[in-house]
Amino acid sequence: VQLQASGGGLVQPGGFLRRSCAASGRSFSTNVMGWYRQPPGKQRELVATITGGDITQYGDSVKGRFTVSIDNAKSAVYLQMNSLKPTDTAVYYCHANVYVYGLGNSNYWGQGTLVTVSS
Repeated sequence: VQLQASGGGLVQPGGFLRRSCAASGRSFSTNVMGWYRQPPGKQRELVATITGGDITQYGDSVKGRFTVSIDNAKSAVYLQMNSLKPTDTAVYYCHANVYVYGLGNSNYWGQGTLVTVSS
């Protein structure tokens, strides 16, 4: 299973950004998809996750500003990032926990992409 994310880059404080990430590969079903981030000099932290049944979880620092959604048919997860702050600057990683038929549950990570919030 491969994860391909799009979006990212430089955005001004108060601005918005939309990220997407799609899973592809051998036969699988999605349990949970979402986003984590690693700010400069800090550990990786939760941004938002969503299950196939639309149960969501958000990191405290993004609640009310970020929205995660999923398209089960496309095995894709989206992250709408609003009211961006300089503290949102980080490398963002797409994550998926999937059931691969014949292999069981596994975790997969996309290649991280940098989001910089700066004027």
